[in-house]
Amino acid sequence: MLTVVLGLSGALVYGAADFLGGLASRRLRPVTVAAVASAVGIVPLLVGLLVVGGRFSASATLWGAVAGVSGGVGVLLLYRALAIGPMSVLSPLTAVFAAVVPVLVAVLRGTTLSGLAVAALAVAVVAVVLVAAVRDSSGARVTAVGLVTAAVAGCGFGGIVLAYDLTPSDSGVAPLVVARALQAVLLGVAAVVPRRTGRPGGAADPATAADVPGSAVPPGPTARPRRSVRVPRLLLVVVACGVLDALANVCVQAALHAGDDPATLPVVSVLNALYPIGTVVLAGIVLRERLTPVQWAGIVLAFAASVGLALT
Repeated sequence: MLTVVLGLSGALVYGAADFLGGLASRRLRPVTVAAVASAVGIVPLLVGLLVVGGRFSASATLWGAVAGVSGGVGVLLLYRALAIGPMSVLSPLTAVFAAVVPVLVAVLRGTTLSGLAVAALAVAVVAVVLVAAVRDSSGARVTAVGLVTAAVAGCGFGGIVLAYDLTPSDSGVAPLVVARALQAVLLGVAAVVPRRTGRPGGAADPATAADVPGSAVPPGPTARPRRSVRVPRLLLVVVACGVLDALANVCVQAALHAGDDPATLPVVSVLNALYPIGTVVLAGIVLRERLTPVQWAGIVLAFAASVGLALT
């Protein structure tokens, strides 16, 4: 039960962070927002390191580094995929791979899932696709390059969960500090690379990107940038995005180490992919964007799946 609560909480916090990152990305390059938010996220993790402690063992450092590189590469590939293909197809594809890859790894390790758990995980994956579905009016076509790029990006996001699962249970937030520092460096380097021409706006979709604070809010008739945004307010949005993203990582790692059940990894990985719920709900509340019937169906299925996983 604690694993489900922490995993779902992490997903919702991720969604909130992506929503804020989306707002900031309307005035700044998404990769720039992602880089700054990643750097900001180091601060609360360092505070947590002082408060609750952490152990920088060789294993904790190694898997923290893997998580950081995996997440950073996932972000950059997601931006690339959404710049060359339709968001409505590639966004859900990325989220599905992020959810399914850790599940497959767990099964290959010999994890046995109950019938109820398998059914709940399947429902959750369907929910991910439905909630992440967004309208795409760019006219972009599906290409093999776009599909492969989105799939690999999803594998990168799934790699974050796999890496955190392999960190020692007594390492505390130490692996998160390593991961965040490396991700900030990787995205920082990408942010200073000259901008290339891509999709107008060039923003990624936060409703589909795990551990992507620099994405953009799903487009809609009311989701238009305001003409005057004060810099201090924009800075606060980016800072809040970074802090929430770091907190989401803490929740996910805590969920992975909340118990000794071998089914913890697949459960957390699928719950983690439900982060679009937080994004689309906040977009509806703050920006008055209307959720489509398909997204509402996805939200209902997501919570049904969460209840099913809690009962397994």
